[in-house]
Amino acid sequence: MTDVPAAGVIGVGHMGQNHVRVYGEMQGVDLVGVCDADSARAESVAAEYDTDAYAQDELLDAADLVSVAVPTSYHAPIVRDCIEAGVDALVEKPFVDDLDAGRELARRAEENGVTIQVGHVERFNPAITALAEIVRDLDVIAFEAHRLGPPLDRELDDSVVMDLMIHDVDVILSLVDADLESVSACGTRGTQYATANLRFSDGTVANLTASRLTQRKIRTLSVTADDCRIDVDYTSQAVHIHRNSLPEYIKNDGEIRYRHESIVEEPMIERSEPLLDEISSFVEAATEGKTPRVTAADALRAIEVTREIDRQAMRSERREVVQR
Repeated sequence: MTDVPAAGVIGVGHMGQNHVRVYGEMQGVDLVGVCDADSARAESVAAEYDTDAYAQDELLDAADLVSVAVPTSYHAPIVRDCIEAGVDALVEKPFVDDLDAGRELARRAEENGVTIQVGHVERFNPAITALAEIVRDLDVIAFEAHRLGPPLDRELDDSVVMDLMIHDVDVILSLVDADLESVSACGTRGTQYATANLRFSDGTVANLTASRLTQRKIRTLSVTADDCRIDVDYTSQAVHIHRNSLPEYIKNDGEIRYRHESIVEEPMIERSEPLLDEISSFVEAATEGKTPRVTAADALRAIEVTREIDRQAMRSERREVVQR
């Protein structure tokens, strides 16, 4: 591999174009081309970002590393082609739609020395990076995640659980150093609204909600610990730590009143674009032979949990319909 790796993007729809933009803006990487099943779109995007449009096999010949941003059902065959070509790949989440195929890809990538990173972009949100440091010193009791938004104006293959909730599943799995003991879930309105509960072997619990029916975009994660509560806003990249409130009696005009004074800490967080941080991390892992921050094994674990949530959510809705 040259000192400046050659990068490409396979699939230049909505998400793929963001990858193209980031590679085009990055220092220390050369955006050599793009490809897409829609050749006209590939040509248009290539012209916009001053690069070339290729067929997939040609792009894999020209690139050292690529982002794969195609529909999930096409991930496995394309990643297989990357591995055979010796090209490192950053694959958008979810990694695969078939767990056995994903395990086989992970094994083949390791045997061939190919780096596979999966695009769970919230791991690179500066607020989550800060939270990971904070919770190391805490006795965590529970997590509560909300990932809500209005109906989409575009078609999407994945369910609300596989599209949205999987982000929070992955983040929580990365923060809890214990085995997952149980999963329960329910859904409604074609499982466009779903809730889930996770319980870990150390007693930690997590409650998650995902929705495509909520007329306000919400991306939050809260952590309850023995001596504090932490609120994270993914969108604003803000973290607030609420310490134990202090009871106080105050005298005012001869009356004695009781109040709690809240102590709130707001750690300084250097805001950044998570996708840029994700791609930079991938390039570093690929060029220096490091373990990616989000491995194929991490992604497969998130899929296993999310699949079970999806299954239970759909089953609960079918049961509700029958009972009607």
